[in-house]
Amino acid sequence: MTRVPAARVEPDRAVDSAARVPGFVTDVEMSLPLAGISARHADGRLRERVWLLVRVFNEPVGLVAVALPADGLGPDQLAAAVDDAVGTRIRARALAAGATLPAVLPSGGFTTARIPDFLAEREKVLANAEPITVVVCTRNRPDVLARCLNALLAQEYPQLRILVVDNAPCSGGARQVAASAAASGIVSYVVEPRPGLSRARNRGVRAASTDLVAFIDDDEVADPYWLAELARAFRRHPEAGAVTGVIVPAELETPAQVMFEEFGGHSKGRGFEPAVFSPASAHLQSPLYPLPPFGAGGNMVFRRTVLESLGGFDNALGAGTPAKGAEDTMAFTRVLLGGGTIVYQPSAVVRHQHYRDFSGLSNQMHGYGVGLTAFYTGLVLSDPKLLVGLARLARTAARDMVGRDSRRSGRLAAQFPPELLARNRRGMLTGPWAYLRSRRQERRSAAGHGNR
Repeated sequence: MTRVPAARVEPDRAVDSAARVPGFVTDVEMSLPLAGISARHADGRLRERVWLLVRVFNEPVGLVAVALPADGLGPDQLAAAVDDAVGTRIRARALAAGATLPAVLPSGGFTTARIPDFLAEREKVLANAEPITVVVCTRNRPDVLARCLNALLAQEYPQLRILVVDNAPCSGGARQVAASAAASGIVSYVVEPRPGLSRARNRGVRAASTDLVAFIDDDEVADPYWLAELARAFRRHPEAGAVTGVIVPAELETPAQVMFEEFGGHSKGRGFEPAVFSPASAHLQSPLYPLPPFGAGGNMVFRRTVLESLGGFDNALGAGTPAKGAEDTMAFTRVLLGGGTIVYQPSAVVRHQHYRDFSGLSNQMHGYGVGLTAFYTGLVLSDPKLLVGLARLARTAARDMVGRDSRRSGRLAAQFPPELLARNRRGMLTGPWAYLRSRRQERRSAAGHGNR
């Protein structure tokens, strides 16, 4: 994700540090006149930073962190900060649409001589939309699910089905939320009685009736044109077996949320430039080395036939198992190892609700560590010959773990809690055993419930 290291804001002597909000997230459309940004939260506290999802003709081009002075940012200050970070991209898109921008990015917006290609291509996609089923896996979070479904029902996409998969529910909350949304005529509900995100995803794939099956997490909210942009990627790349999008924070109001974003969020430096991964790009990034990631499970769409050829998601991986995660990473890697193509489409945006408390973040960091090495364990067990390729990547992995220019931790602030990194690394040590335990549990469960 494109980010600018934010200047540290010196504490206002008149305001206690406890009366501050670390930041917030907002969109800015650079082709329209900019408004100033206040440093005051609605409750009166000072906000230290703003994260700007910068757009040009609705297309996102970067997530930019800007320090907020106590008196806020005026339109010209805002334009200058954006110009420093992503001005080159803005000018390129304006020029392509017939507009020439001055040396200083204007705060008053700009007009174009013709409809930007980005919007024209999207209209063609919407005029001949391919049906998509969106699978939302959930477990005991009805309030969160309701917010996710409301955003999906507001999608600017005419060929949409929504499937709620209730994973080992302890109450009828999700069923009630889905029943309410079902009045729209496009929402269905199924139960996967065995816990585990991969099992829930696989249940959704089996129940889907469309070739394209998209996945979004229940704690995310989709941009109105999320599905249109995923479909646009398939239109451009009909050979693709999967398309992934970008996940940006829904809010950054607590220190824990900011820490997660400083660690790289969900993109880990992938950024806002589209990318195509295939055998032709393996020399640039090995399919065995998902850093930056090829995508994330909270924003992805597969051709159903591709998932079926893989045998679905690995039930020994994912939330709700001892392995804790990485079922999405395994699927992406197996697509690439099989000679397939994955497209990264950063104009397909969803917003994720990061953990607000340190405890939740700590558990998440640990889970990421467990999931990473569990993924590699499962990969090697499926094909021991991959050990040769992994050995070649060992030096790169070591550098990215502890190097000063590490893509994992090299850009962290000096005050980033070392215990979070330690928890992440301890998780990596336990990942292989977690995968083996998870696979044993899966075999017993499959034997008891039938292989489904």
